[in-house]
Amino acid sequence: MLMAVPLAGCVTSGAHDVVVGERDQLLAAKRELEEENRLLKVANRSLDDHVAKLVDEREDLLEKRESLTTSLKSTREKEAELAGALRSREEELAITAAALVAQSKRVDELQGTYEGLVSDLQAEVSQGQIMISQLGEGLRVNVSQDILFPSGSARLSGDGEKVLSTVAARLKELDYSVAVEGHSDNVPISGTLVKQYPTNWELAGARAASVVRLFQKRGVDGQRLTAVSHGDTQPVADNRSAEGRARNRRIEIRLRPKGEDDPITPARTGAKPKRS
Repeated sequence: MLMAVPLAGCVTSGAHDVVVGERDQLLAAKRELEEENRLLKVANRSLDDHVAKLVDEREDLLEKRESLTTSLKSTREKEAELAGALRSREEELAITAAALVAQSKRVDELQGTYEGLVSDLQAEVSQGQIMISQLGEGLRVNVSQDILFPSGSARLSGDGEKVLSTVAARLKELDYSVAVEGHSDNVPISGTLVKQYPTNWELAGARAASVVRLFQKRGVDGQRLTAVSHGDTQPVADNRSAEGRARNRRIEIRLRPKGEDDPITPARTGAKPKRS
């Protein structure tokens, strides 16, 4: 008689179901892990893209910062340059303003001297013996030598000393250079005068020197004074007439600021020598 023996490899239906269930759970867990892994990879790629974008933005910002730093440096250099130019301009304006004030003061002084001389020498001016000209930067006093010196002499007459003393009193008030210029007609020196004054150059120079000595004696600083002879080289009238020769025999007293050249064309004239 045969007996049924259970097989060792056989499992029950319940155990099989448990194993299948566990397998399915493991597969589901695997799929979840695979999905999570996929999502992590996607997130990682997105993060990498974001990081790359941030790196690019950082580089752009660094470039902009460098550009702004350069621009700021250039702006500050320009600001410093403009500030220096402004200071220089302010200094120039201050110097110009000071010069204008000084010039205005000189003009006022010259105006006062001009008016004072015209008033003091009114008689000589009205008679045409003296001509006073107000220049742009000085004065010119043109005095006929006939009222200053005897004929052929370089020694001042009494009337000449009186006139020039009046001029000297005004000159002392100004800190101007004073050039005394001697002029003559073209008549040659003759007779015994030739021994003392060989030509008109010497006579005109001696007369200019006599005027300078009197000015210094009357208190005008000698360092401001110069004596010049022009002889007959700068006539103001025709030497063919007695009147013209008389006009050419003259002493011109020129006032100008120290260190400057001769004054410019007269701007105002007190009087002109009379003509017969």
